Amino acid sequence: MKSLYLALLIAGLTGCAQHSEQHAGTQHTSTRSASQVIKHAKAHEWRNVDRQNILKITLPTGPAYVEINPQLAPKHTAHIKKLAREGFYKNTNVYRFVEGFVAQGGDSSGNKAIKTANKTVSAEFYHSTTQPLKITELQGDGYAPVTGFLNGFAVAQNASNRQTWQVHCHGVFAMARGNEINSASTEFYVTIGQGPRYLDKNITVFGRVLEGMEHFNRLQREPVPNTPFNPITNIEVLADIKRDKSNFNVMKTDSLSFRELIGARKNRTEPWFVYAHNYVDVCAMPIPTKRID
Repeated sequence: MKSLYLALLIAGLTGCAQHSEQHAGTQHTSTRSASQVIKHAKAHEWRNVDRQNILKITLPTGPAYVEINPQLAPKHTAHIKKLAREGFYKNTNVYRFVEGFVAQGGDSSGNKAIKTANKTVSAEFYHSTTQPLKITELQGDGYAPVTGFLNGFAVAQNASNRQTWQVHCHGVFAMARGNEINSASTEFYVTIGQGPRYLDKNITVFGRVLEGMEHFNRLQREPVPNTPFNPITNIEVLADIKRDKSNFNVMKTDSLSFRELIGARKNRTEPWFVYAHNYVDVCAMPIPTKRID
């Protein structure tokens, strides 16, 4: 009887070890550096970003390109595209800064006419599904039971995986609002510092900057007399601009290469590093993006 018990115990421990190895394998711990993983990612592991879902924001030092997120915030995506197509943002400006936090833009006067029938857009703080929504998961953190990535965006979820929202990382695009939760209208912001995660689920985040963060970082912080303050020449839907042939690829966040990239970011293999933390948070995982025009 003792020998049978011992055999069962050994088998059980072996099974647990195999399960642990299989679980560790799903994390795709990498012996390659992050840059090597990105360099060798296969063509099918990249997604071509739909130009219909890219905003071109023309700032004084150059354009910024923002991918907007119709899956998690379809009403905000449609709303800002309508505003862009009616020319609302022509000759507006980026007028508010909180250093290391946010740059906010739009009509600083608050008096510019809105042609679209809907003056405001209802809150989309999170996207609800009847069944769990599969994402590429990281561990949770103090702001959410689950964090991870969905279609090229950093996201979080509740414990049942039925509420999903885009999180406040560096370079996200969101719509400002007043105290009323459905008061978002035309004012937007881009995070220019460390992501203020405490704003998650309090405001609608629905995009991220693909290229051109440096142009937000170069904006003036204080008005200069007799000088336009951070003028926005225009915000346009990239698909509408025939003269601009810009195209962008984003690494698919459900690909094997991206999972390997998570492992490479958790445990850095470059010679400079002397200690590996075996950890990475959702905002410390930049999503590889490249221009392909």
